[in-house]
Amino acid sequence: MRPLSAFIQKHMRPLGSMLRANGTPEADTPVPPALIRRRVPRTVMPVPVEDVLHIPCPDPTAEDSVRDKHLASAQYLVRQERWDDLVKAIKIADAQRHMTPGTMPIADLLSFGARADVVHAAEHVLMDGKPAKGAPILAGIEALEHELVDHPNCYVMACIVAQAHMDIAWAWRGTGWDIEVPARNRAAFKAHFDRAADIMAEFCPQSLNSPLLAATCCALLGGNEEAKQRVADSYETLINLNPANPRPMRAMGNHLLPRWYGSYPELELEARRTAARTEHIWGAGGYTWVQFDAISCDDDACANLDLDFFIEGLHDILTRKPDAYTANLLAAYCANSIGQSFSGNDRADLIRAQISNCSQWIVREHLTELHPMIWAHAARGFDNNLRVHSPGRFAASGRDDAVRLISSLFSSEIASGKRIVFTESGPVAMEC
Repeated sequence: MRPLSAFIQKHMRPLGSMLRANGTPEADTPVPPALIRRRVPRTVMPVPVEDVLHIPCPDPTAEDSVRDKHLASAQYLVRQERWDDLVKAIKIADAQRHMTPGTMPIADLLSFGARADVVHAAEHVLMDGKPAKGAPILAGIEALEHELVDHPNCYVMACIVAQAHMDIAWAWRGTGWDIEVPARNRAAFKAHFDRAADIMAEFCPQSLNSPLLAATCCALLGGNEEAKQRVADSYETLINLNPANPRPMRAMGNHLLPRWYGSYPELELEARRTAARTEHIWGAGGYTWVQFDAISCDDDACANLDLDFFIEGLHDILTRKPDAYTANLLAAYCANSIGQSFSGNDRADLIRAQISNCSQWIVREHLTELHPMIWAHAARGFDNNLRVHSPGRFAASGRDDAVRLISSLFSSEIASGKRIVFTESGPVAMEC
């Protein structure tokens, strides 16, 4: 946990210092102890940051409440074996493009809730990288396969079961380099992805007009070594089906890095094409969303960025989505993900410094409350595979980061004796 503030400690000279008559050091000139004026260090009491920075921190946030509601609803229906009701709810949410205030598709949330018990059980068994002897690791996925048989030609059930296979595949593989993955785990990873691909083979996202189906097909790219030729096309299909959802844009940008399936010219091209196709919703924001995660983890991608276009996109996103979730996401991204990731690449670091400076106007013009979980994830690069063992401590680390970084943006006001109070219309500097 980083300290909320840092103070320079002044060290006293040793009491045995030799002094000239004018007070400067002089060697080999003893001074009687009685003539030495003992200096007592001044004690500077730091002002608690809570006394100068007042920002609402709802727990849970409105976004968290909506997400939890849909996850719990799906889990309840599955545990009651009311699969038909769940499938109907997912189809409606998918067809009508229902999303949370933070633009999370509700069909995706319901689908995750439907498989959550099975996936979490498998992740628990594989926590140490391999199952204990006799662990029933296949019991949950076999139960889902039975439901798939009972719902033939149902694309929703196909998505649920295929996504469960892929989640379990990643639990087997982990997030290490290929060379670090044991042969048994690699074989299990491939087997689950192969089964997921077989399940999805008969369904077409475009003919069924389904973002959920398109998202599942994009997820399949993670297990296909020959996916390079169609990654942009697959994501373009998903983005076109629901351009108001920025998550596929972010995922596409990441997968177009050379470390995955693309190249820097292709990343730039697709970012511009996406901005053109989604201009009616995001303005220049489509470019920003595609570059969002790519430039935070890749120096060359950052060095090649069209900075003015990217910053224009930040403004357009917040103009079109001026909600607390989006403001926290972009502020945490600029201040923490980008602002704390300088690498030594001069060109990339210069661009990162200018993006980091955007946190100043984002916080001052758009932030009204604090969402600690977003800041915690921002500090870790929005890693989707991150395992959070203690949500409470994780959120606390995010709050500490946010308070430290936000208070630094108001350092001049705080130094002049003011306190910063965040209201529904933004931060206000008040006399203490």
